[in-house]
Amino acid sequence: MKTSLIFFSFILLSGTILLTACSKSNDSKNSTTLHVRLTDGPADYTEVNVDIKEVRVKFNDELDDKGWQTLSTHAGIYNLLDYQNGKDTLLATGTVNANSVQQIRFILGSDNTIKVGTKIYPLTIPSGSESGLKLMINKKLNQSLESLVVDFDALLSIKEENGGYKLRPVLKLK
Repeated sequence: MKTSLIFFSFILLSGTILLTACSKSNDSKNSTTLHVRLTDGPADYTEVNVDIKEVRVKFNDELDDKGWQTLSTHAGIYNLLDYQNGKDTLLATGTVNANSVQQIRFILGSDNTIKVGTKIYPLTIPSGSESGLKLMINKKLNQSLESLVVDFDALLSIKEENGGYKLRPVLKLK
């Protein structure tokens, strides 16, 4: 009787340990801390200031607005030229339960400017404040911590038109 009780206790304890280990490993596979970082390449301007309000990521490839998650965003005005030559900055972070990211969207405010020499000009972004700047990436998340570095190419993104400056963003994943 005593041997049966010890054997039964051993089986019960082994099963509990196995179930606990399996549930922890499944949770860690489905959860990723995602960091979205910003960098830029050289440009012939004094400053390129972009007002970033929110960073959102989409996890499915459907055309509707479902599947978006807003990350904890460090909202503010970012001079893109401060993040050149290997420098970057953390824009947003969040814990996500997904296997891949399909898109990143930057929601912008209205305080966007460009400084050329000593003069500051408004930087208009056609439809940027309504729908945001979208970057299609289709990136599989493999780790418990994943950093996505977005290169916001100021040189290719800025166009001088009709005496003003427009931002037609060229974004790519590094």
